[in-house]
Amino acid sequence: MNISLAGEVILVTGASRGIGAEIAKTLGLAGATVAGTATTDEGANRITEIFKKENISGRGYRLDVSKVEECTAVLSEVEKTHGAISILINNAGITRDNLLMRMKEDEWDDIMDTNLKSVYRLSKLVCRGMMKARSGKIINLTSVVGFMGNAGQSNYAAAKAGIVGFSKSLARELGGRNINVNCVAPGFIDTEMTQGLAEEQKKTLINQVPLGRLGEVSDIANAVLFLASNLSRYITGSTIHVNGGMLME
Repeated sequence: MNISLAGEVILVTGASRGIGAEIAKTLGLAGATVAGTATTDEGANRITEIFKKENISGRGYRLDVSKVEECTAVLSEVEKTHGAISILINNAGITRDNLLMRMKEDEWDDIMDTNLKSVYRLSKLVCRGMMKARSGKIINLTSVVGFMGNAGQSNYAAAKAGIVGFSKSLARELGGRNINVNCVAPGFIDTEMTQGLAEEQKKTLINQVPLGRLGEVSDIANAVLFLASNLSRYITGSTIHVNGGMLME
């Protein structure tokens, strides 16, 4: 079955590489107009070039999701150029790993501001238009770490767990206006970050996964595509776990 997102205007944050880039490409190839964000002009230009190459409608935008003024300005520009945003994908995120005893205030605050508060900021900015249209979807990228924890990532795990609680609450607030709010929780995925690990570290990770391999970025993008489509119209306040069985609920 081919999934069509024709007519949808989608904002994907953190779309210049890895999971975000694959999500933006997958949704664009399904017919949506996609605005992908990156933290640098170089990243935004790379998104635009990929879209042109793949004949995808839309382009890249530079955005620091931790800055409310930039979020407001970019969303305004996207809507003036492409129309009202009908689907929001909150994917942007960073890591500042450290053991709690050594963690500095800014290592905690940076994660909360970029990974969690940005979800609040952008969801708040798009929900008024979605409520007026009585239609829309918000899809938030959380993590297996938010459910099972990980030593050295108390800040990251707290932010990702917070996204889940936020999404459930927002789903209850917006459900009456036909707006779906859901999460996708990746496990260990084959990205630039995992490719930089030593072979022994990779083996340790894979040994925790019943399917015996790292996930691919397309595995995450396909889950997002499902939630962005009408196939998921009766799903809200839920999390799709894409982790190869590493965590089973």
